[in-house]
Parts: sequence; C-alpha cells; structure tokens
Amino acid sequence: MGRFFGCLLFSIFLCGSPIYAQTDLAVSVFGAFNQSTSGSVITQSPSNQAGILIEARHIRNPLVGYEVTYAYNRANQAYTNPPPSSCPASGCGFPSYAAIQANTNELTADWVVSMKVLGIRPFALAGGGALITIPTGGTLTTTTWEPPVCGIPCEGVTTTTNTPASTQSQSTINFVYGAGVDWPVLPHLGLRFQYRGRVYTAPALATAFSSTNSFTRTSEPVSGAFFRF
Repeated sequence: MGRFFGCLLFSIFLCGSPIYAQTDLAVSVFGAFNQSTSGSVITQSPSNQAGILIEARHIRNPLVGYEVTYAYNRANQAYTNPPPSSCPASGCGFPSYAAIQANTNELTADWVVSMKVLGIRPFALAGGGALITIPTGGTLTTTTWEPPVCGIPCEGVTTTTNTPASTQSQSTINFVYGAGVDWPVLPHLGLRFQYRGRVYTAPALATAFSSTNSFTRTSEPVSGAFFRF
C-alpha cells in the first residue's frame, strides 16, 4: 500500500513538472461545414466557407490546460419561406427567399487536456464563448400572386421582385469541443491538426424572416502551425 501511494504522489509531481508545460501561439486555417435548420416554416441554409483561427494556449500538466481563441469566417445564409396554403381572392405577397452575405467572429475560452506520447501531444478541448454574425449585404425576393382578370377559368399571375434585404447583426452563445494533435517539427515550431465543432442557435439575419430557433452545428477540420515560447 505504501508503494502504491508513493507511486501516486510521484505521478502527481511528474504531471506538474515543467517538462509537460507548454505555452504557444497558433495560427490555422479551417473549413466551416454547416447544417441546415428548419423551424416556424422557415428553412435556413448556411453556406460552407473557409476561415482563420488564432489560439493562445498554455498547458500546465496533462489535466490542466487552457486557451483563448479568435476565429473568423464568412457565414452567408439563405432563408426560404414556402408559399401560404391559400391566398385571398384579392391576391397576396410574401417574402419567399433571402440571400444574406455575412461574417462571423468567434471568441472562446476552452479547457484543454493533453499528454505527450512518443514525441507528439494529442489533446482534447471543450469550452464556450460568443459567436457574433454581422451581415454585409443581401437580397430579398418577394413573390406576389395576383388573381386572374378574366375570371375563374384563367390562372393567376405570379411575379417575383428582388430588393436589398434589411438585415441585423446577431450574437449568440457558442459551445465548442474538439480534439487534435501537436506535432513538433523544430524546438519551438510545430504543426497542429485538429477537429473542432461549434453548437449554437441559428442566427436571424434577415428582418423579413424569423429565426428557425433551432440549434445548429458547424464542423471544422483545422490545420496550422504553432510557435512554442
């Protein structure tokens, strides 16, 4: 029993040893692959985009590590609204589609666990922060149905009109998770490969459409380089 506790204390001491510590700054590129959501009859379809990720990380021991991150990527959104089930005899019009161009800024604080194995450092992380989506423009398509002039046997006339979309910025809580590996190349320089996921509420950027009020997920394969201080 004494030997067991001795080994345990030695392991705890070793985990806190500076040989496990690492402080680094990483710059990476990633692909943001997004899920579509539906709700309140609206379908929201984000486009897949590329982005950049900056991480400042400190690893104290295998169980204690933390980082702060900033990420930027394009976040274009498309909103689709189905036609109403019926129109009055006088006709009707409704916003049927919106294409919104936008940028997303992500700020997070994450907990990191890692361990050196055969000269590399696998790690896992979880955390959260803010996701701020800012529109840069967009187009709103309005569909109008007009009743026939010649009476019931004739079909009505459907027209579409494109106008600049009215937009709004959106901020939401963002949860992140991920895993990856650090691969040292030089004493102070290495490569970082990881997968990160975001979970957040789909943003309502076009004022003509309500939000789907649905949680969505972005999958991000990430690769870059880190500089160890």
